[in-house]
Amino acid sequence: MDRGNSKHGPRLDDEMQHEVRGILQGGVDTRAEEWHDPEPAGEDQPNPSRAPVGYERAGAPPGMTPAEVDERSRLGRYLPLAALPGTRAELVAAARGMEAPDDVVAQLDQLPADRTYRTVSEVWAALGHHNEERRT
Repeated sequence: MDRGNSKHGPRLDDEMQHEVRGILQGGVDTRAEEWHDPEPAGEDQPNPSRAPVGYERAGAPPGMTPAEVDERSRLGRYLPLAALPGTRAELVAAARGMEAPDDVVAQLDQLPADRTYRTVSEVWAALGHHNEERRT
C-alpha cells in the first residue's frame, strides 16, 4: 500500500493534505494564524499598490516640469538602448520596432536628418524641449 509518506501515519497525512487543499485549489490564504498575514495600510497611510488620483511625480529636476519629465520618459520608452547612438532614420525604425504610438514616431520624424543622437536627452533637446539644468 502506497501512503506517499513514510514519516507520518495515514491519519496525519490526511490532515496535512486537508490543510493545504484550500491553498492549492482556491488560490486564497487559509492560514489559521492571523499574525502571518500582512497588515493593510491605515486610513492615514498611503496605499503602495494604488497611486492617488491626480498623482504627479514630485521632485522634477531644475529646469523641467513634471509633465516634461513624463513626456521625455515616454519618448525614451520607445527608444531602445541598442538604437543609440543613431540617426533620425535609425531612431524612427527602432521606435516602430517597439510599436511606438504615431505621435512619438511623428516627433522623431521632425529630427534633423544630418545628425547622430547619443542619448534620449539629445533627442529631446533637438525636438526643441528643455533638459534639466546642471547643478554646480
